Amino acid sequence: MSAVLETAPGTRSRGLGHRVPAGVSLAALSLGGLAIGTTEFASMGVLPGFAADLGVSVPTAGVAISAYALGVVVGAPLIAIAGARWARKKLIVALATALVVFNALSALAPAFVPFVALRFLAGLPHGAYFGTAAVLGAALVEPAKRARALASVMLGLTIANIVGVPAATWLGETFGWRSAYVAVTVIALITVVAVVTLVPNAASAQGGSVRGELTALTRPQVWLTLGAISAGFGGLFAVYSYISPILTTNAGVAATTVPLLLGALGIGMTVGNVVGGRLAERAPRATIAGALGVYTLVLLAFVLASHQAATAAVGLFLLGFVGMSAGPALMGRLMDFAAEGPSLAAASFHSAFNVANAIGAALGGAVLAAGFGYDAPALVGAALPLLGLAVFGVSVALERRSRA
Repeated sequence: MSAVLETAPGTRSRGLGHRVPAGVSLAALSLGGLAIGTTEFASMGVLPGFAADLGVSVPTAGVAISAYALGVVVGAPLIAIAGARWARKKLIVALATALVVFNALSALAPAFVPFVALRFLAGLPHGAYFGTAAVLGAALVEPAKRARALASVMLGLTIANIVGVPAATWLGETFGWRSAYVAVTVIALITVVAVVTLVPNAASAQGGSVRGELTALTRPQVWLTLGAISAGFGGLFAVYSYISPILTTNAGVAATTVPLLLGALGIGMTVGNVVGGRLAERAPRATIAGALGVYTLVLLAFVLASHQAATAAVGLFLLGFVGMSAGPALMGRLMDFAAEGPSLAAASFHSAFNVANAIGAALGGAVLAAGFGYDAPALVGAALPLLGLAVFGVSVALERRSRA
């Protein structure tokens, strides 16, 4: 990441002359991930605050979180297609600006219904930002370092779970829930400035065509990879969606301790993302298959680990580490099989993860509602990586047959 890259002919990075270190540009792109990760997950921490202030019950307030996830699923493909002809940097700046606007308006929402609508709108840029940033980030380095570039773009999202989310939750508890969205607005505004000044206009990332992006949807390998993501990582969300009652009930920890334990998950995600970028350069298919297989074992082990605070922290670290270790390889695989539509494929990666979120949360909630206790979400979640591994196995088998 230390290579120095020139901007496209006729362009300058404002205030920096003609040359920008690739690592600096990738760090600027990752700031958007910090804003996105913070706004997505901090909403769960400040949910009781906005529920009380906007006059709805806690279960009803959960609709706002679902609205954001729906915005991610809808926005990722639509914006990737609509912005196909845009230069990647220009589209990223527009998406980061949208994050500024919709998070600022979320902080000012006068009532629950407009707040829900604004959370949906705030979710729209999520997947498209990462997808476009992935394409631009990959264009800033030599092909051999693409996986590490993709991991760098995702780094902000994982760091959000260590720093951004706890900080925003603390702000929400100390100064009111609206301050959490003000903080996200500030991060998003810094992202706009950083991308404008520090990210070059890569000549190989000047936009494509709507037809080219849509070809991604005609590739069976793209759909199979998205299926492996949607099924394979639902287990994380089967646990994460109910992590507070799991830890307070099973491990007997105080509710105020839960954010500290969740820091272990964020650290695991960050380390796994970095390690996964390097593994993906050497053996991408083995990295994906290994992560899915090991994930089942980690979820089963978490059933026991969740009954002690110390072992629960280790289990959360491993859940984050193993899950994110497959991320760069999966995104690279999507981009490879959708060569003419890389932005749509990379953006759909995040739509698939939100489908996994919905599947995992639904299954975890179902077993809890049936009275099976707080060990049940991890147990039922352990089956999902095996399903994802089966889908990925079909994908690899078809890939080998096509090359035979």
